[in-house]
Amino acid sequence: MAKLESLDPHTPMFAQFKEKTGPIVLANTFFVPKERTEAFLVLFQRQAEFMRAQPGFVSLQLHKGTAGSQLLMNVAVWESTEALAAAFGSPQFQRMAADFPDDLVSYPHIFEQIDV
Repeated sequence: MAKLESLDPHTPMFAQFKEKTGPIVLANTFFVPKERTEAFLVLFQRQAEFMRAQPGFVSLQLHKGTAGSQLLMNVAVWESTEALAAAFGSPQFQRMAADFPDDLVSYPHIFEQIDV
């Protein structure tokens, strides 16, 4: 399973699930060793298909860092933290998450849109 790290050590993602709000954006940056990129994409596609079918899912995009970067970033919009937490907590999602190699690092964080 990929190692989970917090972008904001004062507010880890699982603590963010306690705040009932929405809509939300999950930004999840992954460090993926170059030799694992192809396998990561196969596993990620399977997870994305599962998430698209979950209640409260709105959209998802995956981005790749430039200039040989080993970072990929998922940006997913959900109707609420409750919907995202339910999808993450499902046994099927947890089984898929366990398939990711241990040398991947995931940095998930939940955001709300603000008007500027």
